[in-house]
Amino acid sequence: MLDTTTSTGPIFIEDLTVGLTRHIEKTIIDRDIELFAEVSEDRNPVHLNEAYAQSTMFQGRIAHGMLTAALISAVIGEQLPGHGTVYLRQSMAFLAPVRPGDTVRAEVEVKAIDMKRRRVTLDTRCLVGETRVLHGEATVLAPSRTG
Repeated sequence: MLDTTTSTGPIFIEDLTVGLTRHIEKTIIDRDIELFAEVSEDRNPVHLNEAYAQSTMFQGRIAHGMLTAALISAVIGEQLPGHGTVYLRQSMAFLAPVRPGDTVRAEVEVKAIDMKRRRVTLDTRCLVGETRVLHGEATVLAPSRTG
């Protein structure tokens, strides 16, 4: 189940403020991992084969890092700034594994606003409980009332 803050449309760049934050929470289930493997063509057995994954440094299956990162995209595309946003850049570091059954909280926070260029810099992070599993920064082209 995906829990999101209700969105009534984009937050236009004219209404953004530094520090504004939005998030979603999603519990990662086996089916999510299977579907991501199918769509991405990444069938690394560390994601899909428990016996194999037990022999790795993770000692069990983990979700694809990019599946976790996709939750950041969901926050950006649906909430902050929301519909009409164009992703320009994303940097990220994967800090800890996400396992089937983990609930991931993906957070996006406005860090800087360039009104002239309609660019917004966002702090991006994902947590499982108190553990930060992903950290990064995104640059987006935000929707504007003036087009």
